[in-house]
Amino acid sequence: MTLMLEAADVTRAPRRTAPPTWLVLALACAGQFLVVLDVSVVNVALPSMRADLGLSAQGLQWVVNAYAIAFAGFMLLGGRAGDLYGRKRMFLVGLGLFTLASLAGGLAQQEWQLLVARAVQGLGAAVLAPSTLTILTAAVPQGAARARAIGTWTAVGAGGGAAGGLVGGVLVDVLSWRWVLLINVPIGAVVLAGAVRWLAESRAGDRRRLDLPGAVLVTAGLATLAYGISQTEASGWTAPATVVPLLVGPALLGVFLVVESRTAAPLMPLGLLRLRAVASANVAMFLSGSAMFCMWFFMTLYAQNVLHYTPLEAGLALVPSSLAVVVGSKLAPRLMRAVGARNVAVLGTVVAAVGFGWQSTLSVAGGYLTSIMVPGILMMLGAGLGMTPLASLATSGAGPGEAGLVSGLVNTSRTMGGSLGLAVMSTVAAGRSEGSGGPHALTETPQALTEGYALVFRSSAVLLLAGALLMLLWLPRKASAA
Repeated sequence: MTLMLEAADVTRAPRRTAPPTWLVLALACAGQFLVVLDVSVVNVALPSMRADLGLSAQGLQWVVNAYAIAFAGFMLLGGRAGDLYGRKRMFLVGLGLFTLASLAGGLAQQEWQLLVARAVQGLGAAVLAPSTLTILTAAVPQGAARARAIGTWTAVGAGGGAAGGLVGGVLVDVLSWRWVLLINVPIGAVVLAGAVRWLAESRAGDRRRLDLPGAVLVTAGLATLAYGISQTEASGWTAPATVVPLLVGPALLGVFLVVESRTAAPLMPLGLLRLRAVASANVAMFLSGSAMFCMWFFMTLYAQNVLHYTPLEAGLALVPSSLAVVVGSKLAPRLMRAVGARNVAVLGTVVAAVGFGWQSTLSVAGGYLTSIMVPGILMMLGAGLGMTPLASLATSGAGPGEAGLVSGLVNTSRTMGGSLGLAVMSTVAAGRSEGSGGPHALTETPQALTEGYALVFRSSAVLLLAGALLMLLWLPRKASAA
């Protein structure tokens, strides 16, 4: 009788089987794709946004940077929240917030509404992104399988950034600029439903309080510093509007470091940076991001403002680059097994630098093959080759309890470098271009714009070569758990 009752209980309450690894990987990569896509998808829509909402030239830059800075500033908080309160829970919270903010941005009627929506999108992305990598690493065992999974995750994320121009061009030409944001709503709803059904909950660490002051300080410091850099374009380096934020921003970041050294539950334990793999990989990621993040921004501006491509044509022109970054990301794990993660990171960075150097030779009458396609392929092939080993090295340097934090730190380094890099490179382009309107000005001559864009790519090439040297000297030869 007892055996019959036990059998009946098993029949009524069957154990839920674990979802296939490929499905977990697909959901995690879908979340990462949306996060990275929205960094770049708005680039080709900027002229349409400006015409419809009356955005200022600085407003155009902040459509990109409001998202990137909120994303970078709250990434560490998102990673820690996933460790403490559950990766699946934070995945759902982040994706839900991201989807709702996308709806609000798509319906915005004024500049401030769009910028606020983009900042909230960035906050949702900051909560979502670290969970995508930790969910993936929890589902795939260490070894070659995890290296391949990280390569896929990197490829999908990089592909999201690369596909932004094409997706944005199609949506702007066929529908309107609003759909570069509204398209996230149905996709986000589908991924949310799949995550609720299939993802398993996991967490690591104790129930310590989150370090909200630390997150606010690092975000405010980064935003203030980027604002000060952007002000140099309109006000010059000596104006109070420039000098004050350039002093306050680093001061806030300094206070952040003091708070982190004294709080009982820091957002970023400074001791983690004593690990060579974590520190060196994140510094290298910061430098690479600061050079590479602005590539799509200036490539689409060059295609539309100088070569007079339509948004759709500009997006199509970058398709080979989109494929190259995926190829590089998928090729990296194989090369890592053959020659080591450090050597692959250096190789990828050098290849990207060659592409940036080539791109700096662009001209007003540039042809598609030599002024966009081939240098674009080199830049993004190198990016794909370089980012995968850096992510693998960084995450191999910490224990399972810090996985979400290190994942957030990797994304933070790349995006923080990118947001500051965009502000700096916009100033560089404006300083070289004649006129006072900056790289977006419709009154500047194509020749002046071309000179500004060329200097940006030349500066990025030099920065990448410096980064390659740093990687060669500082990165560890092998990942402890790559």
